[in-house]
Amino acid sequence: MYFQRALFFSWYCALGDCTFCYMSTQKENIIDPKKARRRFSSIFAEAIISKVCNWKIEFVSGGYHSYSLDELVFLVKGVYEITGQKQWLNIGSLSKIQLEKFLPFVEGYAGTVECVNWDLRKQVCPSKHLQPILKAFAACEDLGIKKAMTLIIGLGETIDDFKELESFVKEHKIDRITFYALNPHPQTVFTRPPNREYYAEWIKRTKAVFPDLEIVAGAWTDKIEYYKEVLLAGADDITKLPSIRKFNSPELQQLQKDLEPFDFQSNLVSLPDVDWDSLVDELSSKTFSLELKEEIKKKLATYLKQMKRNG
Repeated sequence: MYFQRALFFSWYCALGDCTFCYMSTQKENIIDPKKARRRFSSIFAEAIISKVCNWKIEFVSGGYHSYSLDELVFLVKGVYEITGQKQWLNIGSLSKIQLEKFLPFVEGYAGTVECVNWDLRKQVCPSKHLQPILKAFAACEDLGIKKAMTLIIGLGETIDDFKELESFVKEHKIDRITFYALNPHPQTVFTRPPNREYYAEWIKRTKAVFPDLEIVAGAWTDKIEYYKEVLLAGADDITKLPSIRKFNSPELQQLQKDLEPFDFQSNLVSLPDVDWDSLVDELSSKTFSLELKEEIKKKLATYLKQMKRNG
């Protein structure tokens, strides 16, 4: 069992009106979307740390329309080369032609379904229409790549809505679901997360109906006690933790201990002794220029300083 880290490439989203999302609180503050983009060096440094600490990459993710398609292909290719792991894409709705450009480097596409109470979904994701996601799923079928979906628990749905999830997974042949316990952000309409028993019940029912479905489950660091519950319910891996900023923090020390009975393979508390600069030097010069490698080293040094300070 592993921790899976999402690699975010931007804090800007062209839609920006999902009522639960942090990016919805930032859109009006961002005049130039390019200034909300992260540097490639920062993202690649995260990928290197993830590989060394035995964290899987959950998916490459970010807001709609913050990078060009060619830039995204380069980013995904770079993460693939660093980790040796084909990536999942969570970068908005993609056409078949767009998906084809990523084919050598991807395992699948993640559709941001978020909510299966369809009337409620129209309220909480007013501009994130479902039809483009379904078209992307159909393109995945044609291209032979896997399909995933994200689902946030605590938006106002009830367990009675599980039947809609069951139908959706069957109809669209979903291979993986990432469940999130709602993390209420300031300036959004939400103030309370779901309780852990209710959250775990969604996972338990999903695993009972779809025993071969991959389930990844996440909660924020103020809900560390949720993780044991969701694993007992049937989750295969965990996600959502700010694993660099909180590395070796009291919360993650407790979590690492709690997860020992689950054969937890990832390292959230002990920084491996490796030659980090050599790992960068070994990257392909065809993809990573000397200038980019130097930028990655500088960003790695910043991250590692923070991770060591936590200890």
